[in-house]
Amino acid sequence: MTDSNSEAQRELWNRVRARLKTAVGEDVFASWFARLELEEIVDDLVHLSAPTRFLCSWVQSNYADRIVEAFRHDVAEAGRLQVTMRVNGQARPRLSAAPAPVVEAPIAQIAAPSAAASAADQAAPAPMSPRLTREPAKGDALSGSAIDPRMTFDSFVAGDANEMALGVAKQIANAAINNTVTFNPVYIHSTVGLGKSHLLNAIAHAVSQADSTKNIVYLTADHFMYHFITAVQRQSALGFKEWLRKVDLLLIDDMQFLQGKSATEFGHTLGALLTGAKQIVVAGDAPPRDLEMLDERVRSRLSGGLVVPISSFDIDLRRAIVQRRAEHATARFGMHFPTPVLDYVARAVTSHGRDLDGAVNRLVAANQLTGELITVPLAEKTLADLIRARDAKRVRIEDILKIVSRHYKVPRNELLSARRSRDVVRPRQIAMYLAKALTSRSLPEIGRRFGGRDHTTVLHSVRKVEQMIKDDLELGQEIELLKRMLEE
Repeated sequence: MTDSNSEAQRELWNRVRARLKTAVGEDVFASWFARLELEEIVDDLVHLSAPTRFLCSWVQSNYADRIVEAFRHDVAEAGRLQVTMRVNGQARPRLSAAPAPVVEAPIAQIAAPSAAASAADQAAPAPMSPRLTREPAKGDALSGSAIDPRMTFDSFVAGDANEMALGVAKQIANAAINNTVTFNPVYIHSTVGLGKSHLLNAIAHAVSQADSTKNIVYLTADHFMYHFITAVQRQSALGFKEWLRKVDLLLIDDMQFLQGKSATEFGHTLGALLTGAKQIVVAGDAPPRDLEMLDERVRSRLSGGLVVPISSFDIDLRRAIVQRRAEHATARFGMHFPTPVLDYVARAVTSHGRDLDGAVNRLVAANQLTGELITVPLAEKTLADLIRARDAKRVRIEDILKIVSRHYKVPRNELLSARRSRDVVRPRQIAMYLAKALTSRSLPEIGRRFGGRDHTTVLHSVRKVEQMIKDDLELGQEIELLKRMLEE
């Protein structure tokens, strides 16, 4: 391929990536699309590559139509997608015009992409390969998600907001090393980017370093669902259940994304492991009582353990995080971060740890690319859009459910139910519309949060409300009022 063709392909892929990020939101994009690469386009077939079999299979199964649609803006004939695994940076084989087989990844030595690194992450080698705890049938090996070696207790920056969570996590790790159980189950919750994933990885890392014989399984909710669904399809669900129930330490991340029969299976696993006195640690973005996709008994069991919140970072903790990240950058690149710059970033970026990481990374990039010294004016210029984007209150779907439930006098659980009466359907559609308008969640994510509905149901609701607003001025004013209530 010529240089000009390569450059055109890179530009095409950058445009498609931008469309996908807008469509699905930054969190989903980082998890499933950030590590994809465009290899070539042959006739109507788009060929992408990914670093793991799991990522190949998941993208092929769940996002093929959306990716092809994003390509059609530039390549009208795009109609099919194939995702193949990269080996040593190469995707093989190259494609011909012949129909390509769909990737079918086994439940094998695979690692689900985890959420973006938390506030105190630093550059480090690729994550450790997960240890396999069992081979249930026909050579299919079950594995946990990859443990990120950057997320250790040493790299975690502690403060008033997360001190209790850190102390509990260390106590859990020590107890697991000594074959005892203290608090069980443990549930850590906070909004995004405050260190939940970091603590779960740190527990797994500490225990595995102290005792390599321990069966430790760290799973994102997406990975849990993938394993369960694949096991059902292959008629090996019993092997999956036995595998989970023989672990010594189970850590489940992003609990809010667990849906459907996978949530039911988690409830059975939770009960079995608690009965067997095996340690369980779960992390999610809401308290157990708000996890509507779980059975009431499962929520009760989680609430009956130790529930540990992580609150928003105060100025002192943000300053400590920025200081730690700046020290890493100084050690690696030899640059200098003046104290006023550190103070400015800590004051200006108030959302969460990942934005603090991003702010420091931007300053490093600006210094490296332009040679400009790191100063407060440079920080103001470089971080302007980041700060503006975070000025408005971050609206959560949970906030929308509460406001709509109160305004229309419809119980929250009915908004998430299958009831089709008019007094429930209309508030539910308005809530879905507000979720699409005021949050960065994708349609599938919104559907999951509204009782496990399909993304087409969400899209129908959004379009329905948009039309009602055009036809009914009073309703339009009512929805604007709800928006103001949510944004205040």
